[in-house]
Amino acid sequence: MKQKILALVVAMLSAISCLSLAGCGEKTKSSVYFLNFKPESATVYEEIAEKYKQETGVEVKVVTAAANNYEQTLKSEIAKSDAPTIFQVNGPVGYDTWDDYCLDIKDSKLYSFLSDKDLAIKDDGGVYAVPYVVEGYGIIYNDEIMKRYFALPNKKTDITTAEEIDSFEKLKAVVEDMTANKEKLGIKGVFASTSLATGEDWRWQTHLLNIPLYHEFKEMGNDIDVALSMLDADEVTYKYSKNFENLFDLYINNSVTSKNLLGSKSVADSMAEFALGDAAMVQNGNWAWSQISGVKGNTVKASDIKMLPLYMGIEGEKGQGICIGTENYFAINKNADKEQQEASLKFLEWLFSSETGKKYVTESLGFITPFNTFSENELPDDPLAKEISRYMKDESVENIPWAFSAFPSDAFKKDVGSALLDYVQGEKKWEDVKKIIQDKWKSERS
Repeated sequence: MKQKILALVVAMLSAISCLSLAGCGEKTKSSVYFLNFKPESATVYEEIAEKYKQETGVEVKVVTAAANNYEQTLKSEIAKSDAPTIFQVNGPVGYDTWDDYCLDIKDSKLYSFLSDKDLAIKDDGGVYAVPYVVEGYGIIYNDEIMKRYFALPNKKTDITTAEEIDSFEKLKAVVEDMTANKEKLGIKGVFASTSLATGEDWRWQTHLLNIPLYHEFKEMGNDIDVALSMLDADEVTYKYSKNFENLFDLYINNSVTSKNLLGSKSVADSMAEFALGDAAMVQNGNWAWSQISGVKGNTVKASDIKMLPLYMGIEGEKGQGICIGTENYFAINKNADKEQQEASLKFLEWLFSSETGKKYVTESLGFITPFNTFSENELPDDPLAKEISRYMKDESVENIPWAFSAFPSDAFKKDVGSALLDYVQGEKKWEDVKKIIQDKWKSERS
């Protein structure tokens, strides 16, 4: 009798326990932890995570690293017991750092979605990272302000449209004449601020530096994959240092902000200046549309936003296009539980193949993706994405690939940024900047 009572009590306790745990036999949904690389997309990813939870019941935790601190954040987070299940690697250099954490996803749907399988990062027969966006950058300009300039009766150039600017010589002539007429044009400067605050200088130490180093390595004969050639290089001559200086000086000498204040300027400051009509031009990429359109009081119409290549006086640049590529590759943490790995892949597959996910990708994130799940009509409906698409389709220009993924390290890029700030503030000569780039590259690779 006592045994029966005991058994009954145990059964009742088990039933109560089951109720408190939301039901015995009901399997807890696997969670996903996504460590986001793009601060400008943080809010959108949080919306996506909430929508995915509504549709599937699966929790997606989104953490966004601060600008220019992704590697440091990943290093900290990956060591935790609740480490990211989805993280990003920055091309071949990033994979070389994080290969011990990358799951082989060659059998995943996500990899099968790639239009060009050669875009994936592969190693010894496995697939360890997949690109998720194709992007481009150049000089964004407000065509409405440019047309004001071209209509001036006293302008000193004979150029009549922005499309006629096809060299550094022409760009410099137009910019300097616009500066001379900035009051008539209603602007504070031709270029928005050259952001050189700590963590905000990536447009120069990475994106702008890509061009002279790309040309240097291309001339060595490896025009098929310059990044791979760079990755194996123990040193750089920095042959086109003067050309980098040409364009960088044009930025800082024709700016909304005086040189001595550029060390305090952020990318957000720069984009706000452009959005409010204080500047006619700004160097940035297609991801900047959300920043421009999101500025309170934005005066720039979508139809007036165009893009020019980064001309700096390198021989043969007349046929140059903009810089197009990617440094954004998703990887799955191979040390996560198998269920978490599967849940993470399912989340990414949903994002890039479901109608709901694709709508977020094109309309909110503004991504031009490399996946075959998107049709010709499923492109982001923003002016900068359209400019990237236009340059990609224009066979008369040669777009410059992103080779900066093969730069030695984040430390190298930070040192370059610091040297550029010292140059702007008069603490270094341009030859000093050149030497730092040469020396830091060599010391990182030795």
